[in-house]
Amino acid sequence: MSEDTTVTAAMLAIGDELLSGRTKDKNIGHLADMLTLAGIDLREVRIVADDEADIAAALNALRDRYDYVFTSGGIGPTHDDITADAIGKAFGLPVIHDEKAMRLLGDMYARRGIEFNEARQRMARMPEGSRHIDNPVSTAPGFVIGNVYVMAGVPNIFQAMLDGVLPQLRSGTRMQSRSVPCPFGEGDIGEPLAAIQRANPDTIIGSYPKFNGQSYSTDIVIRAREVDVLDRVETAVREMVARVAAGKK
Repeated sequence: MSEDTTVTAAMLAIGDELLSGRTKDKNIGHLADMLTLAGIDLREVRIVADDEADIAAALNALRDRYDYVFTSGGIGPTHDDITADAIGKAFGLPVIHDEKAMRLLGDMYARRGIEFNEARQRMARMPEGSRHIDNPVSTAPGFVIGNVYVMAGVPNIFQAMLDGVLPQLRSGTRMQSRSVPCPFGEGDIGEPLAAIQRANPDTIIGSYPKFNGQSYSTDIVIRAREVDVLDRVETAVREMVARVAAGKK
C-alpha cells in the first residue's frame, strides 16, 4: 500500500431496469462505502442501458481515466445480458466460452440435476484472456480484464464478489474527515466557504444544510489525507463561522 498516492475508481452500472426504475440500485452505495474504507476514491458513476455500443463507449471513457473500473449487471443467462460482448468490443478482444468457467458451471448444474443448456452456458462467456472473479453465492464467475472488474448486478452476489476483489487492489492514502457545525444557512456562508476551498485545493469541503422547522443551519465537512491539513482548514472554517456570527450582532 502506498501512503502518499491517490488511487481512483469509477463504476458503470448496466441495465435498462435501472433507468426505468424497475430496479433500485443498491450496488453504487455499497461500492462507495467499501472503496472509501480501502483508501480508493470513487470519482464517477455512470448508468447505461443494455446497449452494446453505449456500454463499450462508456467503458472506454472510464478505463482510460481511472485506475479501476467496476461494472455491475448484464452477465446473466438471458438475451439482454450483453456486458461480456460489450467489454470484448471495448478491448478489441474475442468473447469466448471460458474453459474453467464451463467446468465450474457444468459441475454445479450436474450436482443439482439441472440441464447445462445454451442459456446457462452464456454465463461462462468472457473476453479472451480474462481472469475470474470468484462467485461464492451462485458459482457463475465475474471477470477481470485490464483494469476493469466485471461483476453481477444482484446485490448479494456483487457484494460477495467485491469482498474477494478488494484485497487485490492497490490502495491510496485514506481520506480523513472533520465536521464543523454552523448555525447559519448556506446563503450566509457560501462565499467565505468557497474562498477557503479555493485557498486549500488539497481538501474537499462539503456543506450540508439542515432545517429544523424554524431556521437553517449547516454541517460543514472537511476531507483531507493529512492531519495537519485538516487542522489548518478546520481552524479556518471555525474562524469564518465566528466572523459571520460577529457580523450578525
